[in-house]
Amino acid sequence: QAQLVESGGGLVQAGGSLRLSCTASERTFSSYWMGWFRQAPGKEREFVSVVSWNGGRTIYADSVKGRFTISRDGTKNTVYLQMDSLIPEDSAVYSCAAARVLNLDFPGIAARYNYWGQGTQVTVSS
Repeated sequence: QAQLVESGGGLVQAGGSLRLSCTASERTFSSYWMGWFRQAPGKEREFVSVVSWNGGRTIYADSVKGRFTISRDGTKNTVYLQMDSLIPEDSAVYSCAAARVLNLDFPGIAARYNYWGQGTQVTVSS
């Protein structure tokens, strides 16, 4: 069964950077939109960013725009989330997800994503 596996989470001080990776087990995902969501304790899951199948289109949540960068490497079946200027409010479990079809007017609807990873913890200390 196709799987998504995240890595790269950890503990970082405010103002620091982390790069998350999401590796797909199959090349099937090369034609999928790949996104990142996050969920902090006691809060709802929140859309972070998404990238098109060829990397040509990216969408960001307002809360991370200008600080986070999403990209993908088709040769490695991997999607990255470069997170800079981190703040404590960025602390959450970050999960990657794959969507075969996506409504670009509503990229953050979790139900549109067909596959999900298990998540990786990001903690930003003040």
